[in-house]
Amino acid sequence: MTNRIWFLIAIALRHLSRRRRQTAVAVSGVAVGVGFFLAVSALMVGSQNDFIKQLIDAAPHIIISDELRSPLPQPGLRAYAGGAIQLHGYKVRNEVRGIKDWQAVLAAANAVPGAIASPSLTGGVTLRLGGHDEAISIVGVEPEIESRISTIEDKLRVGHLRDLETTQGGIIIGEDLGRRLGVRVGDIVAATSSSASGRSMRVVGLFKKGQTQLSSGAGYVLLREAQSLLGRPFIINRIGVKLSDPYAAQVVAARLEARFGYKAESWQERSADFLSLLMTRNVIMYSVVSAILLVASFGIYTVVSNSVSDKRRDIAIMRSIGFSQGDLQFIFVVEGLVLALIGVLIGWFLGYTLMTILGSLRFPISDDVQHVPLDRSPRQYFIAAAASFLAGAIAAWLPARKAASVDPVDILRGAV
Repeated sequence: MTNRIWFLIAIALRHLSRRRRQTAVAVSGVAVGVGFFLAVSALMVGSQNDFIKQLIDAAPHIIISDELRSPLPQPGLRAYAGGAIQLHGYKVRNEVRGIKDWQAVLAAANAVPGAIASPSLTGGVTLRLGGHDEAISIVGVEPEIESRISTIEDKLRVGHLRDLETTQGGIIIGEDLGRRLGVRVGDIVAATSSSASGRSMRVVGLFKKGQTQLSSGAGYVLLREAQSLLGRPFIINRIGVKLSDPYAAQVVAARLEARFGYKAESWQERSADFLSLLMTRNVIMYSVVSAILLVASFGIYTVVSNSVSDKRRDIAIMRSIGFSQGDLQFIFVVEGLVLALIGVLIGWFLGYTLMTILGSLRFPISDDVQHVPLDRSPRQYFIAAAASFLAGAIAAWLPARKAASVDPVDILRGAV
């Protein structure tokens, strides 16, 4: 059986060797299709992975806030629920903001394997210097823990997050805000809030310009400084959680929210719009590159179809001496697969070259020089090869099916 298969393969290779020009054209089409498939998919998937990585690293994977997805009904409505009455003129009861029993929530988040939870307090204050006021949102954090769950430390132009612990009344602001106020590291500004008296703050760090993850109107202070400045001692209103597996964020967030009632938002939920756009982009991208491979398969179809037309007499003779329909189909399908194989190997080299060129490009963005993110994983090579072999097999099978249905008697009678 093995010798028979090798004999059929030898026949297929002989057919291709005698049609070198058409074979070269078909192989070139497959190679170009595979090469551009690799370059385009590596560029698109690489940029997507880089974007998702930035989404994951920019902020905690889960943010637990003092909000409720479904606020409790007012006491009057609860007391007469379902009654045929109408209430008016009553005073609406507002819940005091802040996470109640936040130590228990923090402990539950830290109990998740591989999780790190960081408490924080946010609120609005006004910075004042020389008659110039700037309203900002401050975030009170524990620097040691916060640096482990976010990339804030990497966004600093000057200073370190731990400087908040070593400087009394230290604050970190953005470069844009510092320029508007006319302050630099070491300068002192006055900070006031609506619920507490003002105090002096010393600038200990500056965020880089152009950081989309950080608002230009935000500032970071020590947690206890924020509690004092906002007049909310021992209160926090946000817990950030970083997980060892970012893609488990939705499950863990749902579990924490169901247990404590506070809104737990995963990074997937916060970035749902962006992720849906990426999904749409992937559909478009794979449709385009698949069309490239489909066009390349027409070359294989043409070569095999011409081979079937030119070898009709040989096919009839082979059928008359005992070759089955399956044998004939196998020969011409092998021709298509051989063309696809050679095209894939050359296409891999072409794709690798194109990716090397793309990877060497550098673009100056803001103060940094960015490179083109590429996905060079073997997965891209496998997808390109699998798609090419599938397209080549189908393109070869169509004329091979026609060759197998040839009636040898009709062909030999017409040739006499």
